[in-house]
Amino acid sequence: MRTPFVPVTLEGRVIRLEPLERRHVEGLCLIGLDPDLWTWSPAQVDSPRAMIAYVDNALTLQRNGSAIPFATILQESGMPIGSTRFGNIDRENGRVEIGWTWIARPWQRTAVNTEAKYLMLRHAFEQWGVTRVEFKTDVLNALSKRALLRLGAKEEGVLRKHMRTTSGRIRDSVYFSILDNEWPEVKTTLELRLGRR
Repeated sequence: MRTPFVPVTLEGRVIRLEPLERRHVEGLCLIGLDPDLWTWSPAQVDSPRAMIAYVDNALTLQRNGSAIPFATILQESGMPIGSTRFGNIDRENGRVEIGWTWIARPWQRTAVNTEAKYLMLRHAFEQWGVTRVEFKTDVLNALSKRALLRLGAKEEGVLRKHMRTTSGRIRDSVYFSILDNEWPEVKTTLELRLGRR
């Protein structure tokens, strides 16, 4: 790997991704307790206590070296509008997953998610030098699957009965990936979409 897997701030035009900290909890609670945000998530964050647990779990995974979580912050106002993370970090094999992404409803279907994924992919491939970035989602989550395909990720297959959701449903997860040799073309497409070229 070119640089160490450590928390870093990733700056975009619309948003910045700040290393997630306990201080973000209050702001995340203001926009993140909407039950619709958690429909497809194994987690169910429906109270300030649940948000604290969600953040604390992410920070525990960071201390263990398997995740780097972010608060998604609007550049214009400094307001948190969601969260995302690098997870399942595999230094030995040069692999990382991007996921655990949620964005408050007013900022869905805007440039926010595209810019966040662009910043994270660029960091993973160009700073860390990974060979593979993975994504996974609930096989029933049609919006997420379409969004991943629009990013340029390739669908790889379904892990059946992969995980249990908080409702007790056992979900199938569909995996997607972008490889290092695919990144230049994906990067160009994302930069055009974001008006960077």
